[in-house]
Amino acid sequence: MSMTDTQTIADGTNSNVVVSVDAMGGDKGPGVIIAGLLRAVHTHSNIRFLVHGPQAVLAPLIDKHNLEEFCTIVHAERTVSMDDKPSQVMRHGKGTSMWSAVTSVKQKEADACVSCGNTGALMAISMVRLRKLAGINRPAIAILWPSFGPNGSNVMLDVGADVRADESDLLQFALMGASYSRNGFAVKRPRVGLLNVGTEEHKGRAELKAAHDLIKESAESGQFEFVGFVEGGDIPSDRVDVIVTDGFTGNVALKTAEGTASFIGTALRQSFKHNLLAKLSAILAYGPLSRLKRTTDPRRVNGGVFLGLNGTVVKSHGAADATGVAAAVGLAYRLGSAKFSTKLAARVASVNGFAEDREEDGN
Repeated sequence: MSMTDTQTIADGTNSNVVVSVDAMGGDKGPGVIIAGLLRAVHTHSNIRFLVHGPQAVLAPLIDKHNLEEFCTIVHAERTVSMDDKPSQVMRHGKGTSMWSAVTSVKQKEADACVSCGNTGALMAISMVRLRKLAGINRPAIAILWPSFGPNGSNVMLDVGADVRADESDLLQFALMGASYSRNGFAVKRPRVGLLNVGTEEHKGRAELKAAHDLIKESAESGQFEFVGFVEGGDIPSDRVDVIVTDGFTGNVALKTAEGTASFIGTALRQSFKHNLLAKLSAILAYGPLSRLKRTTDPRRVNGGVFLGLNGTVVKSHGAADATGVAAAVGLAYRLGSAKFSTKLAARVASVNGFAEDREEDGN
């Protein structure tokens, strides 16, 4: 498929959902990313891709998987590396596959963008090319956390877009997280919790207490239920659908969970190899352990969404395999088909308008 077909794909007349893919960003190379696209096609027959990277590298991979019908290659000679600083990429990133992929969303050629590349660089390019939504102070990265909730996962934000967040930022995170849960996962009235060191209202830093009151006051206009303060143990619980926190705390929680999961997995494998009885126990426990592995498999919920921008950008884990890439692409497809970015902008604008009216009434 040639680049001249791009507008035909993106104009929506054939009900296709177009995902722009940075094919050069992953740790495992473009071959794994293209294999992930194949898996996504098996799930979503009306998905189409703008695949960004060197034509000579990508064309044979797309041909190998018989994806010509679904993919348009957008030639981009250069690649953003994991070592590149965001400031450098902002100045010199034009011509890279990442820059090109985000630009396709800006130009309305694609409904959403996916990259496995450098997180800081991707956020920087997304900020430059897409800009923040009107009324948003800080964008946030929202992830899916495996949980006992009805959807099998909860939304948590921010997990690292910015280490700081005051009470107004946390309010905006609550609004964006609720909109994400509602439009991405059909949760009619998301339950929102504010992460703290305890559930009592007198606990926590001053900005958390102020955010608690702001979020509580905005729950009705934001169409969500505020459950108050929640603790770390509530993150995977069925008590909430959305967990709000600052980027520093969220990133530490995420990395701690990843490290703990890796430790438990390694420790279990070592324990089951200890002696013959342990090996027999492993055989007996194979079924339950397999179900547990599927439930907690991070590939199943791969993909952090950049919220607060004029466009949908999904950040996949850099080390994602084909299954993980397919999950991130599937998330981008779901949000793109729901026109999530447009709905989020409308929700933020409406609540900001409500806040302004409330302030005027108080004067």
